[in-house]
Amino acid sequence: MENQKSFFEEISAKNTARPLASRLRPKNIEDVVGQDHLLGEGKPLRRMIETDNLSSMILYGPPGSGKTTLAYVISQSTNCAFITINATSAGIKDIRQAVDDAIKNNNLYGRKTILFIDEIHRFNTSQQDALLPYVEDGVVIIIGATTENPYFEVNSPLISRLTVFTLKELDNDDIKKILKKAINDKINGFGNYNIALNYDAEDYIVSVSSGDARFALNTLELCALTAQKDAEGKMTIDLALAKQSAQ
Repeated sequence: MENQKSFFEEISAKNTARPLASRLRPKNIEDVVGQDHLLGEGKPLRRMIETDNLSSMILYGPPGSGKTTLAYVISQSTNCAFITINATSAGIKDIRQAVDDAIKNNNLYGRKTILFIDEIHRFNTSQQDALLPYVEDGVVIIIGATTENPYFEVNSPLISRLTVFTLKELDNDDIKKILKKAINDKINGFGNYNIALNYDAEDYIVSVSSGDARFALNTLELCALTAQKDAEGKMTIDLALAKQSAQ
């Protein structure tokens, strides 16, 4: 157990307390894995980002496809302030506070503000209606994220003022790229640790992730944190450990 304890101490010392999926979140378009139909050269969303000419939108896609990541990348790639709320817990008061902050950002710094609303389909009718005037006059740029079909879950008056971008489920090669980055990244991943991911363990994690990058990274992280060091200090993630961790 001493080896295991020292590994946890190493992680703490290197300020990697945030979840692996959070640490590896891309900061620019080039680092985003998948979604080439939205972010490829000449695609509308990419052009909007590169020209810093955004309109309010909804990012619709399955869990782990990169909706929150894409919203963050947009904020990092444009001259916009970034405010985030979650529709499961936020209310009209939170919307108004975000709008007040957006007005201050514009008046004091000349910056537009992105209001990222995670799980926007959870807002009720009155909460969605409260967004309408701010979308219309451009006080904030709304980016809503949802796993539910927005044409059924978002009010018609609001959806008619938003552009819907549909994210696709990540394929197996995409998940493998993300796992490889996590293993090799020396700043935010496990590149400074002697960790080996066996091929059969990798294939298993990819298979059970079903295109969900967050699930794949969470599973890999649990594997890394519970793997035992051998006499040479190497930690191997094998199929058995992958199966135990993918719960």
